[in-house]
Amino acid sequence: MRAAHAVLCLAFGETIVWAGFYYLFPALLLRWEADAGWSKTWLTAAFAAAIIVSAIVSPTAGRLIDRGHGPLVMGGSALAGAILLALLPFADTLPAFALLWLGIGAAMGGCLYEPCFALVTRALGADARPAITRVTLVAGFAGTLSFPLNHFMAETAGWQGAVWLFAALVGCLGVPLIVLGARALEASAGLPSEAHGHGGSGEATASPAGVPPASTMAASSRPAPALLRRPLFWYLAAGFSLLGFNHGVVLNHLLPILADRGVSLDLAVLAAAMIGPMQVAGRLALMLGGARLSNAWVTTLSFAFVITATLCLIAAEFAPLLVIAFVVLQGSGYGVLSIMRPVMTREILGQARFGAISGAMAVPYLCAYALSPFVGSLLWAAGGYDVALAVVTLLTLVGLACYRAALRHATAPAIPATPVRQPL
Repeated sequence: MRAAHAVLCLAFGETIVWAGFYYLFPALLLRWEADAGWSKTWLTAAFAAAIIVSAIVSPTAGRLIDRGHGPLVMGGSALAGAILLALLPFADTLPAFALLWLGIGAAMGGCLYEPCFALVTRALGADARPAITRVTLVAGFAGTLSFPLNHFMAETAGWQGAVWLFAALVGCLGVPLIVLGARALEASAGLPSEAHGHGGSGEATASPAGVPPASTMAASSRPAPALLRRPLFWYLAAGFSLLGFNHGVVLNHLLPILADRGVSLDLAVLAAAMIGPMQVAGRLALMLGGARLSNAWVTTLSFAFVITATLCLIAAEFAPLLVIAFVVLQGSGYGVLSIMRPVMTREILGQARFGAISGAMAVPYLCAYALSPFVGSLLWAAGGYDVALAVVTLLTLVGLACYRAALRHATAPAIPATPVRQPL
């Protein structure tokens, strides 16, 4: 199988697992609150704990991917998540519900974007950006798949039917696509497979240009402690983490935020579903015109788009049409940043031990993302969604400042003086 076909398999697999594991929660949040009588604060706390578990799992997943176990890690995690998701309707108490989400969180840590991008970067090296873009172009429709389909299934078969449908989709479609794509991508890049890469044949397996041999990567599967002590690492981590916090608050609370502004549930579901296509639109714009701007400035503009989107959401209470501007800016800005985050991490911190570095970088990012729904609930309880959105805006501005500080502290230019157009 060609590398392009392998990337396409990964893209469709990622779409299904994102729709079934991550977007399912905000899509069904209001239904769980109404059906079970559990408070929004406790429900979002359970999801926050799940994302924290995924952050804890992420560095280990990255190290295993560095050692050539990417297909097993990603496929096994997705399968385990599908099984736990199928058990969710049987949880009749909040502790049982939360415990299952902790397990799903561990599964997410092994099969969502972080491990996927680590595997792609390991296989393709400097050529990873076009492949990552293709994955996110397709997977950008995960929310578009999840919100309307969950809404339809919950209306016709209850939220339990919606959960079982997505468990079946992940297990029967997502898992095979991820395993097939991961194995084929590593094989096309000339990397040793997990089945025989460390076997006793004594024959060396050629590595692609720019990718260290598996034995070297296994021996170097932890980020250097000196790197974790550098301000550069933490400036970059803080910048991306605070932007992730913004998106986590806005996405997980979008339906109640829009209800607070007088938007009907059907229109709110439509707005939430359109964020995915806007992510795809932003990524297409990056592919077609991104060569005119440096990677550093593309990332800066992504921050600016997300900040402006939050301001539009605040003002939508007085001008409802600003919801359209919010959807366009939030979707396109965050959609582009999901590509630029691994790209800038590699360019600023280097490719050596990238799986481990990516996993370490994911810990603060995923923790911020994890805490965002719960902190958003606390801010809502303290002063309503206007206060919550104002705090989110300020924190995202701080994140932009941290990212620009990381660029200034980089020992070498983060991007080439003349960007190279990425192939479609």
